[in-house]
Amino acid sequence: MSKTKILKQASVLLVRDVHASADYFVQKCGFKDPTFYGEPESFCMLHRDAAELMLREAPKDYIITPHWKVIDCLWNIYFWVDDVESLYEEMKAAGAKIDYELCDQPWGCREFGIQDLDEHDIGFGQIMQEGEG
Repeated sequence: MSKTKILKQASVLLVRDVHASADYFVQKCGFKDPTFYGEPESFCMLHRDAAELMLREAPKDYIITPHWKVIDCLWNIYFWVDDVESLYEEMKAAGAKIDYELCDQPWGCREFGIQDLDEHDIGFGQIMQEGEG
């Protein structure tokens, strides 16, 4: 068995406009330090706390299909958080497009979802303690 550890994880989204998408994640979702690569710039890396997000601009004629359009209610990304209610209020106040409101799920999470500019569903959930909800 390997003793090598995976140290980090990054989610990757295909987007129509890498600059507009990065701006959305910074302005509406609290991500930071967008760094662009390529000539012309077509790739971006940004982060929020320990979460890394990579954005790659798709070819102009490519049709981006979010997961929920293939399988109903399926996210493209799901982030676990430590205070989902505060994050919900923060993103709602910042103008993020709320896909579904804060709710308790049967799998023991309180969660909500947003959509980005390309309609990717992104969920944020917190594991509920016994007796919550």
